[in-house]
Amino acid sequence: MKPELQIGVNTLVWGRQTYIMGILNITPDSFSGDGLLSASQELSQPVQESALEQAYRFIAEGAHILDVGGESTRPGAQVVSEKEEMERVLPVLERLVSELEVLISVDTYRANVAEAALKMGAHIINDVWGLRADADLGRVIARHNAPVILMHNRSSWAHAEIKQRLGGHYVGIPYDNLVEDVKRELLESVALAHQAGIPDENIILDPGIGFGKSVEQNLELVDRLGEIRTIGYPVLFGPSRKSFIGYTLDLPPDQRLEGTAAAVAIGIARGADIVRVHDVAYISRVARMTDAIVRRN
Repeated sequence: MKPELQIGVNTLVWGRQTYIMGILNITPDSFSGDGLLSASQELSQPVQESALEQAYRFIAEGAHILDVGGESTRPGAQVVSEKEEMERVLPVLERLVSELEVLISVDTYRANVAEAALKMGAHIINDVWGLRADADLGRVIARHNAPVILMHNRSSWAHAEIKQRLGGHYVGIPYDNLVEDVKRELLESVALAHQAGIPDENIILDPGIGFGKSVEQNLELVDRLGEIRTIGYPVLFGPSRKSFIGYTLDLPPDQRLEGTAAAVAIGIARGADIVRVHDVAYISRVARMTDAIVRRN
């Protein structure tokens, strides 16, 4: 693994600190309740202003990267069309790029959305399907020489269970060996990236906490995150407000801050390089404190 990633004028030095990725959900149906669209609302100037206001706040609170997404990935969420995803994401992205000096990631698995976003000035593509959903996505990313986050994902609606208070989670997803299976499938995504022409230094791995794993499997994966780090790529870790916290503590999404903080601290201690979170101010402090303990050399 190269010790750093250069993105324009920005340099991410792996191992020096934990980088904070703040989540901007341009959706009406985010599992965490922080979507910036209402169920009946078209993307409008007020929505763009709300996104920009949240982006400014996240940066002030310590975010190094903003992750913009236009489709919810919660169990049971409605799939949006490519056109609708672009209509949600691109106007917000245009405002962010024109007004802020910050790294911007776009959460998409569609090649055409990624193409438009990278042309507009996005820096990173965050693909929750690890280049498995759209055969053209890897080539688009390679052509722009952009970094990509490859996430492990075995989500299946057939294994989703939804409770009104706690939200959706997965049950009965079969693994022969949880961590080894996740590592093998992440390496399959890495192979797809290589085939598309994406170099190693532009690859970041995400073990996919909450995506096709049961509560117990998520807890195990958090504890064994260091084994994902041994693959040899930087690791993004995204436990924020997720259902494994809710089902462990019996708490709805808006009461999962402490559980998220505990998971983030363990994740950093196990080798996470980037943490993707909703509560930037609080988790930035958690990351700085954990870094002070575990990154003293």
